[in-house]
Amino acid sequence: MGFADEITLTGLRVFGRHGVYDEERRVGQDFVVDVTLFLDTRAAAESDDVADTVHYGETAEQVAAIVGGDPVDLLETLAARIADHLLTAERVDRVRVTVHKPHAPIPLSFADVSVTIERAREPR
Repeated sequence: MGFADEITLTGLRVFGRHGVYDEERRVGQDFVVDVTLFLDTRAAAESDDVADTVHYGETAEQVAAIVGGDPVDLLETLAARIADHLLTAERVDRVRVTVHKPHAPIPLSFADVSVTIERAREPR
């Protein structure tokens, strides 16, 4: 590894049905996801070819499919699903994933609640 270049996508808003409560699953709500991919971008910089990097548009679509897919109870589980998928990209060495739930069922005034995880590829 040795290099820690980053590709970051922030504020991806996706409707999902995640949560512990039946009402959250029935009604659903928006989730906001931030991801940072850690990889070596030198080959892409040299070739100027998207095939030599991770396509952030495709990454956004993949993350959106996970968030909009099968419901889970916990943000931790959702973040782990996203991280595990992102680590399947050949070039990605490590990821940071934050899942925000700005409309969580908390009976107090708050701006946001989120879970952030970091995961790394197993040594090859």
